[in-house]
Amino acid sequence: MAGYKYGVYGNIGDDVVQSVSRASVVPVYFGTAPVNLLADYKNAVNTPVRIYNLNEAREKLGHFADSSLWSKFTLCEAIEAHFNNEAGNIGPIYVVNVLDPDIHASAEVTEELTFVNRKATLAETDIIISTFVIDGKVLGTDYTLSYNSTKGVLTITDIGTTPMTTIDASFKRIDFEEITAETVIGGTDSNGLTTGIASLRQVYQNYNAIPTYLAAPGWSEDPTVYDALVAASQGINDHWRAFVFADIPTTNVANIAAAIKWKEDNGYISGYSKVFWPKVKSGSTTIYHLSTLALVEKIRCDINNNNIPFETCANKPISASGLYISDSSKLVGYDRPDANTLTAAGITTAIYWESNWRIWGDHTAAYADGGDYMAREIFDTNMLMIFYITNEFQREWGNTIDQPMTLALRDTILNREQEKLDALVSVGALIGTPTVELTSGQSSESSDVLLASFEWHISATITPPLKAATVIVSYTDAGFAVLYGDEGGEA
Repeated sequence: MAGYKYGVYGNIGDDVVQSVSRASVVPVYFGTAPVNLLADYKNAVNTPVRIYNLNEAREKLGHFADSSLWSKFTLCEAIEAHFNNEAGNIGPIYVVNVLDPDIHASAEVTEELTFVNRKATLAETDIIISTFVIDGKVLGTDYTLSYNSTKGVLTITDIGTTPMTTIDASFKRIDFEEITAETVIGGTDSNGLTTGIASLRQVYQNYNAIPTYLAAPGWSEDPTVYDALVAASQGINDHWRAFVFADIPTTNVANIAAAIKWKEDNGYISGYSKVFWPKVKSGSTTIYHLSTLALVEKIRCDINNNNIPFETCANKPISASGLYISDSSKLVGYDRPDANTLTAAGITTAIYWESNWRIWGDHTAAYADGGDYMAREIFDTNMLMIFYITNEFQREWGNTIDQPMTLALRDTILNREQEKLDALVSVGALIGTPTVELTSGQSSESSDVLLASFEWHISATITPPLKAATVIVSYTDAGFAVLYGDEGGEA
């Protein structure tokens, strides 16, 4: 039944190459959020949650701004990058948290509380607040709880008739050893319930939003997670395509040669992705995965271009103060020739240029200078524009399925698609003369037409980025003539 079709589809055709020379932007992040700090986290586990701002993130997921906690709570990095950005906040974002306090819980522990002025505090980031119990006391009647995510402190306020002095409290903590790459990858059970990356299909179903970008900061450096992201990106809801932003690890990958080797050894070579190395610092203490800041700037570019993804995030300033590998690394930054060694291998990095740290590298992960890749995989914008066109075709014509395939409908689709292509040329997203034609289902003898299956073929040239610009200045001695009165007539 692999050949059976019912619905509207978009496929990528073979390249036609003479030379090799708000759709809304929907980022989807996968990882862990501190939902253990919520009284009710049932709607924040293994399901997409749409976030518009920092306050909403705290209410729906919990949040820590301290990057030293992001190895535990990886989604906080994306939330902070999007909604506490000095260049301007970018949203909404969609996040899938896989941390489930019902499953990833430790054994119960007991702590002694000392109340002063009817208040006691507990410095805990991993506590599952819903499990907090004071024996013989009732929450809301004898005491209240409030959590300060800036300080990582739970405050217990005594409101009972008899003041508490010293008393034992019990609770559970998150057991992070139970959260693995397999947890993030997830899957679908026999009832159709999804977890992890498999929950991606819920974004369209729950929010009528087509995923555009996929990322899993802190997890995408695991090859199994990277492979799962790439696989998921190519057939979301059997229709949509998205693009993956992923990282190469910095642990035990301490220099350029090691990063290039790691990329090759671990197969980070999909044209559906960009890969980044190393990390970056923002200020003196905050550490970001480079992919996170790059994705924020890519979304900013798309929004500035009416959600048409033809401008790369490369050479865009980011909120960074330097490169980062580890606390012990003495790396201060790369000059452009060093950075170009990475970009020539399909690794995007960052360089310092004109008072800013900038994303550096406009290739997909499939690119390798002198290597084997398809022409469309050279630049990230090539792939993104192909995804954009196929996604838009499916979005526009999905409602026409099961309508009579009349000549009028045929011409309507052809004319509308050509109109859209011409509009993309007019804004600079495409160059040349893109075309659309009906390529199957035209013959009455065709098996396609008997099954009412029709195909339109679009040929388009994506506008390339200005990857390199060189000026050649030649010295001449002709100007000396002015000293002798030989220029501009007689002296």
